[in-house]
Amino acid sequence: MTSQPASQPATTALGHPTGPKELDLVREQAWCAWPPRLPEQSIFYPVLNEDYAVRIARDWNVRHDGAGFVTRFEVESEFLGRYPIQQAGGQTILKLWVPAEELDDFNAHMVGDFQAVHEFR
Repeated sequence: MTSQPASQPATTALGHPTGPKELDLVREQAWCAWPPRLPEQSIFYPVLNEDYAVRIARDWNVRHDGAGFVTRFEVESEFLGRYPIQQAGGQTILKLWVPAEELDDFNAHMVGDFQAVHEFR
């Protein structure tokens, strides 16, 4: 999905399932950047399908963290071309693998603020 007027770069809507601790870190960054990954998190994986993000937030984050959230955000489409789409299972289980050391660059290519679009408890 792309959007933005012609004067703005084309963007792609992505989602990310998250638990309450990570969402608090996003709030601390004024809803405009993903926080650095933890040492054991070598990859940030935004997803291309909201249903997939919902399943992870609802079925995994709630069980492990007591709550799960799905965020939606836009990133410049041309920039995303550097990350091949990864299929992890079924046809709609699509995500990008962004190495942790590239997250600052990824954040710099985000357009607008995040939205928390689903909450599960």
